[in-house]
Amino acid sequence: MQLKRNTGLIILFLLILAFTILSIFIDHNPILPFDTRASLFIQQYQADWLDKVMLAISFFGELPWSLLSVLVVAAIFYLQKYKREGLYIASILVSGLIILGIKNLINRPRPTAFYVRLVEVNRFQSYPSGHVLSYVLFFGFLIFLMDRLTTIPKTTRNVVTYLSAFLMIFIAPSRIYLGAHWFTDTLGGFLLGLICLFPLCYFYLKKENTNIDSN
Repeated sequence: MQLKRNTGLIILFLLILAFTILSIFIDHNPILPFDTRASLFIQQYQADWLDKVMLAISFFGELPWSLLSVLVVAAIFYLQKYKREGLYIASILVSGLIILGIKNLINRPRPTAFYVRLVEVNRFQSYPSGHVLSYVLFFGFLIFLMDRLTTIPKTTRNVVTYLSAFLMIFIAPSRIYLGAHWFTDTLGGFLLGLICLFPLCYFYLKKENTNIDSN
């Protein structure tokens, strides 16, 4: 158990270090040739139906739907007698304050039509991607819970797991395709999402083990 804990702390430290280095680099280099090439590569495949698919993938990260999604899912767990899980899911909303704080700190501008094709126009700063962070944190925690809660029917757990994994995988390409973010924005969002997911899972397991020991 101690070995696993130490390994987890090392991984968390490396994630924080990677995110910090990337953030400092982006702060000093807001426009990168690599980002432009990555966007143009993904956007070379364009179609109306693909625009709609990418917008649909990003749907759960748009305000106010992102807030409603978390609250609805948290309420479902809570009402289905998974009260602790419901409260943990609701706590994900705190990540909204984290993302806004870092966006304002780095203050990186969004991609413009000068560089990429804009399918979606956004208000807030570009780095890191709030969509990617929220998807990694929210859907990542759902995958974690589906692995732990064996009392939930297997079919339900499989559907939630595969759907969550699909959205986690394709949210970054969708944000780049839509012209909403640079690649490094999505990378920063992915790292920050893992950084936030780590303590959420850790404290959930810690409480779970405490309950087992007390019984």
